[in-house]
Amino acid sequence: MNAPATEDSFHKLIHENYMYGLWEIASQMTPHPRPEAVPWQWKWSLLERVVKESCTAVPVGDERRAMQLFNPGLNGQWATTGTLIAAVQVLLPGEVARAHRHSPAAIRFIMQGNGAYTAVEGEKVIMREGDLVLTPSWQWHDHGNESGDIVVWMDGLDVPLTKALNAIFFEMNAEIRPRATKPVNGSKSLYGHGHLAPTWTRERPKFSPLMLYSWDQTMQALHALRDRDGSPYEGISLEYTHALSGGPVLPTIGCRVQLIRAGEKLKARRVAGSSVFCVRQGRGRSVIEGKAFEWSRNDIVAVPSWALLEHANTGSEDAILFSINDRPVFEALGLYREEALA
Repeated sequence: MNAPATEDSFHKLIHENYMYGLWEIASQMTPHPRPEAVPWQWKWSLLERVVKESCTAVPVGDERRAMQLFNPGLNGQWATTGTLIAAVQVLLPGEVARAHRHSPAAIRFIMQGNGAYTAVEGEKVIMREGDLVLTPSWQWHDHGNESGDIVVWMDGLDVPLTKALNAIFFEMNAEIRPRATKPVNGSKSLYGHGHLAPTWTRERPKFSPLMLYSWDQTMQALHALRDRDGSPYEGISLEYTHALSGGPVLPTIGCRVQLIRAGEKLKARRVAGSSVFCVRQGRGRSVIEGKAFEWSRNDIVAVPSWALLEHANTGSEDAILFSINDRPVFEALGLYREEALA
């Protein structure tokens, strides 16, 4: 007959066999999220120097000239927040970044320069400052710059989420630049008309079939609503939507743009889910978990899940922020919640 188990011998037994008692790990069931990611800011004064030096230090070949923004709280993980990665990508006149595809979905927000393109599944999408361009999951895409400008954009991908699900797939195309099979900006001519969509198209993909959301249309929408009360937490905040369903542009990434009027100070709130914002225009201050970040054009800021966040416009003109978030995932799984500061 076995000797009676002592507490130490019992724990040794289960640990040696890859088991732990709930009483040992119950502290991980926290009253609220405690993300490892920290609020962080990448100032354009630094990014601009990195962009300039990358033009001579890093050639474009099979891989892109894309500087990934790693969150200091995540110990070297390929992540800007727990679920999202942002990067700054640079393309010089005449360069082509080879076609590839991957299971992580991606967006491009154009920060500087005009006239480069992203080709998505045979459609050349011409990019201008402030435009949002989609690269949905597993779609062939390449980049090229046929303009005279150095073009810089912010990439946003769901890499950390896809990696956590063990769903990373990647494939390089045999061709550097596959043949165009659709009209230039073809999806915009089909689907870029607000609530009007062609009746003869049968595809209803989970991602928006509109690949280009132009800055001109975005500004028109913002200014049409500028005199409304808006959200006390976000100002005049608009979501980029699926051209057919009205849902998020991608199943795993939401995209928003918000206008904060000169002198406006918004209220503080927490939301379940993380975000990354890029300053398109103006100056302001964001307080994230008690830490103040002063921002201006092209600065990029990471906001962890459940971080108390408030924005204020400290400049003399309207401030405009573009952001990506993981809210579509939280809402699809029934995990989204928010809490205003009492």
